[in-house]
Amino acid sequence: MLDIRWIRSNADEVRQFLADRNNDMDIGPLLGLDEERRLLLTETEELKARRNEGSRKVGAARARGEDASAAMEEMRVIGDRIKDIDARISEIDEKISDMLLSLPNRPHDSVPVGKDENDNPEVRRWGEPKQFSFEPKPHWDLGEALGIMDFEKGASLAQSRFTVLKGLGARLERALLNFMLDLHTEKHGYLEVQPPFMVSSKTMRGTGQLPKFADDLYKCENDDLWLIPTAEVPLTNLHAEEILEEGQLPLYYTAYTPCFRREAGAYGRDVRGMLRQHQFDKVEMVKLSSPESSYDELEKLTDNAEEVLRALGIPHRTICLCTGDMGFGSSKTYDVEVWLPSQHKYREISSCSNCEDFQARRMNTRFRPADGGKPRFVHTLNGSGIAIGRALIAVLENFQREDGSIGIPEVLVPYMGGVTEIR
Repeated sequence: MLDIRWIRSNADEVRQFLADRNNDMDIGPLLGLDEERRLLLTETEELKARRNEGSRKVGAARARGEDASAAMEEMRVIGDRIKDIDARISEIDEKISDMLLSLPNRPHDSVPVGKDENDNPEVRRWGEPKQFSFEPKPHWDLGEALGIMDFEKGASLAQSRFTVLKGLGARLERALLNFMLDLHTEKHGYLEVQPPFMVSSKTMRGTGQLPKFADDLYKCENDDLWLIPTAEVPLTNLHAEEILEEGQLPLYYTAYTPCFRREAGAYGRDVRGMLRQHQFDKVEMVKLSSPESSYDELEKLTDNAEEVLRALGIPHRTICLCTGDMGFGSSKTYDVEVWLPSQHKYREISSCSNCEDFQARRMNTRFRPADGGKPRFVHTLNGSGIAIGRALIAVLENFQREDGSIGIPEVLVPYMGGVTEIR
């Protein structure tokens, strides 16, 4: 969340970035409550000073044997008013907290202003899309013909947007996740973590999933537990309510987890195949850094995601999301998009974001500067490293052959037990 003191001092800037984000939230009520709270705090401080002075006078009067009933009545009235003010402040604090939890993050100054995905500038591109001598097939046709994907069984076991992978399809999924984890831990310096796949409401609030995205999440009805939409949630919360030492930063974490999302706003989009699923596998990368180094860390994080695709030999490009297309908690986001021959276009496979101190304030995660200064909030970063199902799709489509067989990228062959093709 954002600091109410910063919002108070930069109200016009807040209104502008909300407009740039296509967000119509009115901060007037928030500022009004903040003003009322500060006035009440001033009043209660004055009343407490009067009450302390009154107590001194009552004590003095009693010591002289004088009647102190009038002063005592005045103190009772003051005490009742203080109780009323404290109750009102508590009520205001809850309302302000709710409003702050609903306010999106401030975009970094380098983020381009734009309305939607059409305004996202391309940053770089790697590889040239392969020119096929035949019409490339979509992954669902390839997977079903090879017997490695079963969409009907997925729907019958659960519902639509679930898939059963079989044989070398399941092996390829496993090969991809193991390859990614090895790359990030052995080359990029991340610590592998196996977190819970269910977390509490407090943990969800810490990274901004609640209350904003409650309708997109799966909740366990009999418990205060939610199925995670991404490993970002438990990984980022590993240091909630902690004060780290500056020398510990930056911290790098990676994890493989299944991810669960309702995709409530996505019905009618990508209904065929595995591109948009309610359950999918992903390798996530999370960083906690000092504010001074977080944007250097964002560039490294994005390169870590891109290196997965470079190693696989799959063409991709990286774009910078504009203000109108950026996620709720992000200050700056790069999307890495992979080339899908059947669609003749690039599709998102990784989002890499710097959330600055937006999540850290929610989690109360700080660090103690080496010079002994006051503890400061860390900056948090996250990125897909990468979405495994979409990587599997990209392998099938980019390495397909005219006879319907699929070549296996060289880096995956050891993880496939020496298998070099699926046919």
